[in-house]
Amino acid sequence: MNGRTLRIEPLTAEAFAPFGQVIQTEGSNHFTINRGMTERYHDLATIQLGGTDPRPIISLFAGQPYALPLSLDMVERHPLGSQAFYPTSAASWLVIVAENEDEKPVRIRAFRPAPGQGVNIAINTWHGVLCPIEKPASFIVIDRGGLDRNLEEHFFDDPWLVDA
Repeated sequence: MNGRTLRIEPLTAEAFAPFGQVIQTEGSNHFTINRGMTERYHDLATIQLGGTDPRPIISLFAGQPYALPLSLDMVERHPLGSQAFYPTSAASWLVIVAENEDEKPVRIRAFRPAPGQGVNIAINTWHGVLCPIEKPASFIVIDRGGLDRNLEEHFFDDPWLVDA
């Protein structure tokens, strides 16, 4: 390892904007429905779908925890669809994303969502794998189904170290 270290940042809508949207109730458009018994937090993220015969799908992911510091040796991207993650528990987790330059991930960042925050990673954005920390965690995931391959992986020659 070459000593490259990523420091974990708190997740904010502004910091995450180049990579997609933060899914949260704070500051969102909301209104009351169901005869006043339900608050609807509306249109929190833009689902992007491309390719042949795309359709949105909803999945549940159950992730095992990673230990910090984390050795990051691979990121992936989905060229034909966005990918939204929303935790179903209060477990800690990380979102690792990178900008794209010449079809390679650059300027990598690591974010720790606060309780009640999820993310929608924009189409074709480099990102790390689902990364719960401390304990197992479950997530609702909304992404793309359909024809065509929707996964590219990039392996780093020198892994990054992700730490608090």
